[in-house]
Amino acid sequence: MKLDGSILVDDPRDAGARAQALEAAGYDGGFTFEGPHDPFLPLVVAAEHTERLELATAIAVAFARNPMTLANLGFDLQLLSRGRFILGLGSQIRPHIERRFSSPWSRPAARMRELVLAVRAIWNCWERGERLDFRGEFYTHTLMTPFFNPGPNPYGIPRIFLAGVGPRMTQVAGEVADGLLVHPFHTPEFIERVTDPALARGFAAADRKREEFEISCQLIVVTGSDASELELARSGARAQIAFYASTPAYRPVLDCHQRGDLQPELNALSKRGAWGEMAARIDDELLEQIALVAHRNELAEKIRARVGKFADRVSLIAPYGPDPSGWPEVVRALKQA
Repeated sequence: MKLDGSILVDDPRDAGARAQALEAAGYDGGFTFEGPHDPFLPLVVAAEHTERLELATAIAVAFARNPMTLANLGFDLQLLSRGRFILGLGSQIRPHIERRFSSPWSRPAARMRELVLAVRAIWNCWERGERLDFRGEFYTHTLMTPFFNPGPNPYGIPRIFLAGVGPRMTQVAGEVADGLLVHPFHTPEFIERVTDPALARGFAAADRKREEFEISCQLIVVTGSDASELELARSGARAQIAFYASTPAYRPVLDCHQRGDLQPELNALSKRGAWGEMAARIDDELLEQIALVAHRNELAEKIRARVGKFADRVSLIAPYGPDPSGWPEVVRALKQA
């Protein structure tokens, strides 16, 4: 199982040192995400300061960009990283796409499928000399003059991973992407009942095998070396889970456990800014269904037990402060065969 860590920095110029630290600690990959900073630029710095660390956007918001810009970014980061880049894309939710990015929103699963196919058509034009003639419902790309064609990439084309929670987007990932980014707001039951069947439908639609695909699973971990640290971790995780659970797009995870009525309740509290009340609504049962709770010395074993048969790589999310890259004993235990 591969282990990935966050390249989360306040200043993109610090991404090099952060990526170097992950590589030295034994991590296999480092990822950025769409937040206060652009997710692509820190990876330029990270690529210059590492040798083997895979570098991914997990995620960049797809619908805030178009296939041509994504094709260019992916091509150049694959070149800069010497073949170590993964283009991780996600849809975000409608209010952000329309009101934050001023971009169109419609039928996100169908749009994402077409966007990935359009990016691949552009790369095929550059890599294989194919005529660019992509005509879809949402995107059209029919012009590529020699001046704008970089030609084949010496490191090949990057892999594309898609983030998916609901069954439609997950099925799209299984059909057209190289990997799935599993959102940290999930449970083993949701994976079994929703994610696995949706992926299987995507594989069947494209006549693909599971072995041709990589699953990257983000896990919210609640851990500590003693009872007091565990309790502090529980408090931080409750707040993060409550935030995710307030989002309508993530309600299917709650529905899987007959807790769907909690979503509109949390959403109403979020609109009032009642963040403390929201966290208090996440009881121990729900916390332990979503988060992985374990003492530090048991963490690696429990991670394997939870996702070892499902995921090819894992990212640990500790929303209460500590940086998982600072847990060398956990990293060593996870990397052992």
